Amino acid sequence: MDKSSSIDAADLLVTRTLLVAFEGDATECECPRATAELIYARQTVLPKRLLAPGPDACQLQALLGAAAAAPDHGQLLPWRFVIVPRAERASLGEVFAQALRERDVSATPTQLDHAREKAHRSPLLLLLVVDGDRGDPAVELSERILSAGCALQNMLLMATAMGYGSALTSGKALGSQVLRHRFGLSAGEQALCFMSVGTVAARRPARARPTVDDYCSTLGPAPTSQL
Repeated sequence: MDKSSSIDAADLLVTRTLLVAFEGDATECECPRATAELIYARQTVLPKRLLAPGPDACQLQALLGAAAAAPDHGQLLPWRFVIVPRAERASLGEVFAQALRERDVSATPTQLDHAREKAHRSPLLLLLVVDGDRGDPAVELSERILSAGCALQNMLLMATAMGYGSALTSGKALGSQVLRHRFGLSAGEQALCFMSVGTVAARRPARARPTVDDYCSTLGPAPTSQL
């Protein structure tokens, strides 16, 4: 599969809207138009649909390097990524199975095998960890998580630009003691999510995206009682 073809027009309606919005001198519009099209082309592709090949060593460095452009109040670097190599996928699968067993003592062998299988999806798998204690305590956990989210979005967009699909996954296993122990999390750290990256085997139609009016409003005059 030609990875360049995976950066298709994920939403043709949005693309047409962008073309209208950026009408004018083609030279002046080329950069913002390309950036906007990249943003709208990003979509979640489930890990089971992400196959080899994944990013090579050079691409992986570029992918991780994109995270460094995230806003970071106080330059705390309150987050980190842990790569899960192929050699450790089986042990991660056992972590998933044990976490399920601890939550549900009646879990069947089939359910446990399904939990294990999740660790083997996608050629590139990373865990995102956020630290609530690192550095200045005045920087609240919400700001640290926001910074981590920005780092993730940068990486998702970089993966899209490279022609790969990507996904974020979570689950109850993230809060389990067995997973915390396997990844060596400190008392102040928490696992936020896994990030998967790979070549898209099958892509679903792009979901309908919310309109600006769905999530943006303008602050009106203050109520008379507050004046």
